[in-house]
Formats: sequence, structure tokens, C-alpha cells
Amino acid sequence: MKYIDYYEVLGVPKNASQQDIKKAYRKLARKYHPDVNPGDAAAEKKFKELNEAHEVLGNPENRAKYDEYGKDWEHAEAFEKAKKEQARYQRSHQQSGRTTFSEDDFSDFFSAMFGGRGSRQDRSMQFRGQDIQAELELPLEEVYSTHKRTLTVDGRNIRLTIPAGIRNGQVIKIRNHGAEGINGGPRGDLHIRFSLVNKTPFRRDEDNLYTIVKLDLYKALLGGEIIVNTFDGQVKLNVKPETPNGTQVKLKGKGFPVYKKEGQYGDLYITYEIELPKKLTPREKELFKELAKLR
Repeated sequence: MKYIDYYEVLGVPKNASQQDIKKAYRKLARKYHPDVNPGDAAAEKKFKELNEAHEVLGNPENRAKYDEYGKDWEHAEAFEKAKKEQARYQRSHQQSGRTTFSEDDFSDFFSAMFGGRGSRQDRSMQFRGQDIQAELELPLEEVYSTHKRTLTVDGRNIRLTIPAGIRNGQVIKIRNHGAEGINGGPRGDLHIRFSLVNKTPFRRDEDNLYTIVKLDLYKALLGGEIIVNTFDGQVKLNVKPETPNGTQVKLKGKGFPVYKKEGQYGDLYITYEIELPKKLTPREKELFKELAKLR
């Protein structure tokens, strides 16, 4: 596995605080979010790298393993066990009056650590299996509500509950569904990264939604009622007379579900875009000329 400097990805020094790491991630994630850069493959790749870096450095325990073992941080437990076993070997040899290892000793030691056959201890040493990384692509509308889905990973079917409000690039961990362990050791974990495809007229920013509603000139000038689409249906809105172009209105609670907070939703922000009438009739032109004279 190629070594990736996650500190460099987030643009923070190695002694950065957890708060600084969080701030850097949020700032860059907003900049490179796929919804902000539709169709930009480079931005999408950068966004995935940012999420991967935050998954490691944003968790103090994972960060400590990464600082110690670099690209092999996910196997920190195995390395720690190896260190302890090495220390035990050294103590046993020192107690027997030996202060050095022979090549055969090292061969036996590493065979025991990493599953080599023929070792005196290869049947007693157990190691946790490797974690499996998977990506699940879903349309945005499918994560508007909690639902179940069956995934096939490494030849096994896994029944998964996907909570409403999950975000693009978010990773969830399913314990003990990774690769098999060595010598009967526990399975690793399954890490699923969600890739959400948004083909709706709404732009999502965390739990809020944004959309543009076309407003004809007459409705903008005189006011009245209009029907607008939300993510889960239609609502009736009152347009105030003399509404300027670019006016934004907020529909509270009509945004996206808040992750793992049932019944809580973000807001929907609607921006009015006034459309000018086209293909005016001669009579309409006369009337507009009269209005111009009055102004």
C-alpha cells in the first residue's frame, strides 16, 4: 500500500490539535464537495482523499496508530503483539544464559508472528484479519429515509441498515465483517464509504437543501400564490408583491434528515429567479410602453 501523508492532505502540521484538524477538513470538504463541483473528477478524487485523511486523523486512537506505523496503522494490534512476543523471546533466552538470537531463532520468531508453517508456535498465535474497504454508490433520494439493503462482500451477503441523512463520503464500520483472522483470530472490520449521486434539482449542504424556483414577472410584481416542489412533496407559497430577483425564502424543516436524529430535518432555501416574458404581442408591447411612460 502506498504511503499517503494525511497531514499534507489536510494541510496541517503533525502537531495540529484535533480541533485544527476538524476545521481544516470542514473547510476543504466544502471546497471540493461533489455537489459544488459537479462532473469534476479531480475534485471528487480530492474529496475522497480528504474523507480518508479525516477518518484517520480525526480519530485520536487511529491517529496515534498512524503516527506510529504509517501506512500499516490498521495492523497496529498485530505489530504490538509482535513486540510483546519479541520481548518474551528475549527474556526467555536471557534466562537461559543466551543474550543473542541466531538466524534460526529469528526465523522461528517471524514465522510465529506472521503465520509461517513449521514453527513451534504457529498454531498458537492468533491474529486479527485485515479490514475490507468497500464503496457503495447510491442516488441521493435513497438516503432521504432509513432503509435496508443486502450487500455481497467477499462472497458473503450482509444485511445493512442505511440510516437516513448519511452524507457523501461518509464511512461506516461494520465490526467483524472483514477478512478472516489468522489461526482462528477474529475477523477484521468492513468499512463502507458512501458515494452519493445527486441528480435532483436540490443542492445539499450538510442537512440543508437549496433550490431555484422560476418566478414570472407578473407574479413577482403583483404577488400571489405558487406551488413549489420540496424533496418529499409540494407546498403552497405566498409571493409578496414587488419581490426582487434573487430573493431567498426559508422553509423550516423541509431540508434533509439529520443523521441518526429521527424526526429532525434541516431547512430548504428557495431562491427566486424572475423570468422575463418572451415573444411579446404588439398589444403587450404597447402596454409596457405605457407603463414606462408612467414611471
